[in-house]
Amino acid sequence: MKVVIVCVSVSHGNTRRVADSIGQVLGARVVSPEEADPAELSGADLVGFGSGVFYSRLHPRLTDFVKALPNGRGRAFVFATSGLPEVPPAPFTRPLVRLLEGKGFEVEGSFSCRAFDTWTPFKLVGGINKRRPNGEDLAAAQAFAERLRDGRGPAS
Repeated sequence: MKVVIVCVSVSHGNTRRVADSIGQVLGARVVSPEEADPAELSGADLVGFGSGVFYSRLHPRLTDFVKALPNGRGRAFVFATSGLPEVPPAPFTRPLVRLLEGKGFEVEGSFSCRAFDTWTPFKLVGGINKRRPNGEDLAAAQAFAERLRDGRGPAS
């Protein structure tokens, strides 16, 4: 199975660590939006899209990249890391999932976990979630990837 993961990880490398964990299970190449080749994505069996959360949204470099993709088909998944917990009625990943579905992707699931965050108010106390993503978070990311690989249905 050919898998590509498009990842934006800018502050502490949190999201890249999650992408690498997922990528190990799926045998995926992890690239930034600037390195991603739309032709390669259209030939992939599965494409992942992930970033950290900034002001309750995924990074604009990622969402702008997806907006610029041509319509097509394919399987996809979305993942995110964030300092604050998701609010269940409005997950961080929902807008990107909808955008991908509008582009013709079948989104197989999403994953998110907490991560070290030094956004302005948290910087005053040295940040929050200082040791995250931790081993449990990365194991959960790998379990998510195993479900995707094995076709065991969506997981959140």
